[in-house]
Amino acid sequence: MLLVSEGLSALAVETHAASVLRELLLCCGRNRGSLLRFGLIRRARVALEDHLGELLDARLALILLGERPGLSSPDSLSAYLVYTPRRGNTDAQRNCVSNISAHGLSAKQAAAKLHWLLTEARRRQVSGVELKDTVSL
Repeated sequence: MLLVSEGLSALAVETHAASVLRELLLCCGRNRGSLLRFGLIRRARVALEDHLGELLDARLALILLGERPGLSSPDSLSAYLVYTPRRGNTDAQRNCVSNISAHGLSAKQAAAKLHWLLTEARRRQVSGVELKDTVSL
């Protein structure tokens, strides 16, 4: 399941979400199964992926979310991934790829990390602190 929301920064989603999604789909190739359920959600927060994921019985949930605008990066996008999304999950059960922006990770770099995380979460059946991000860019 894949969600996209402006969260606290519409500029982040407008600027980066489409390119991250395009790169991620290229990385996934034919293995796009976990991205088939897609939703655009207004003013979401991270935990929404748990609520919707549980309702839809999703095995994986990924949300691209505009982060709180800062002085140096008002367009920073983050991605949060959780294996077996369920209400009550904590941040320790999520992986985060943050600072997707002109001053941080490029769309291609973020997509490579997300593809690795999605692949490994599915293979190992874990996410968060149990799934260390070892992909090098």
